[in-house]
Amino acid sequence: MKVAVFGSDGQLGRDVMTAGREAGFEIIGINRLDADVTDAVAVQGKVRSTRPTIVINCAAFVRVEECERQPSIAFATNATGALHVARAAEELGALCVFMGTDYVFDGKKDSPYTEDDAPNPINVYGTSKLAGEILTRQACGRSLIVRTSSLFGIGGARGKPAGNFVEAILRRAAAGQEVPVVDDILISPTYSWHAAQALVRLIVAAPTGTVHIANRGTTTWYGLASAALRMAGLDPAVLRPISSDDFPSEVRRPRNSCLATRNTHHVALSMPSWQDGLEHYFRRRSTPVIPV
Repeated sequence: MKVAVFGSDGQLGRDVMTAGREAGFEIIGINRLDADVTDAVAVQGKVRSTRPTIVINCAAFVRVEECERQPSIAFATNATGALHVARAAEELGALCVFMGTDYVFDGKKDSPYTEDDAPNPINVYGTSKLAGEILTRQACGRSLIVRTSSLFGIGGARGKPAGNFVEAILRRAAAGQEVPVVDDILISPTYSWHAAQALVRLIVAAPTGTVHIANRGTTTWYGLASAALRMAGLDPAVLRPISSDDFPSEVRRPRNSCLATRNTHHVALSMPSWQDGLEHYFRRRSTPVIPV
């Protein structure tokens, strides 16, 4: 099985590359320098020259605040870029996997969102990613939309100084700072390595449609931060729970972005709890906490 991964240098892309190789796939990493997804000619040329049987699109503009300020860039990457990748995959008859997000939902539901729930994004990032889903389905006959939630991973997210939320909290706590953390937004924290392993299992089964991949269980950003500090041997007392209304932001965020899957019978979607994901993260993590 030959798998091309766009966005191979991102937080999830790196883990997908490693998980795929461990599964015995022939993996082709494609980063922005190799082929920017906003460049249709470059994308088509890269896919034609490598001839994968599966194309996974992990490339995304994920900085939510920047998406609000620069919607043209968000849509060029997350929507039009997805179209370019899907068209290139369709030309070869390859399966196109588009990595989606929990932010396609408005957060008004009282329980985790499943694949049957209707998307209704409330910010530019979520809207651009939903457009990417639609364009991927429209352009490629064999497509799979995989939504995930609140990712944290060893590779870190590009463009975030601390790498990911967990690292940002650890550094501020290590510096002895009081850390305000939102405690009224529900999330499904998902360890990117677990997501990558589930994705690899999933594409072996070669389904199409839409699937949610997230670690089991729900919490808030404050709950995730508290657990991370305890596992790191730091005092959670430095955390101060706050309301999202008290957190200055130009972005509307869903109050509930938890994900669950209706496909609980599918062995490929057997996911550990988010606490297990966090514990595994700390076992793999070797970098000492450097205070800011």
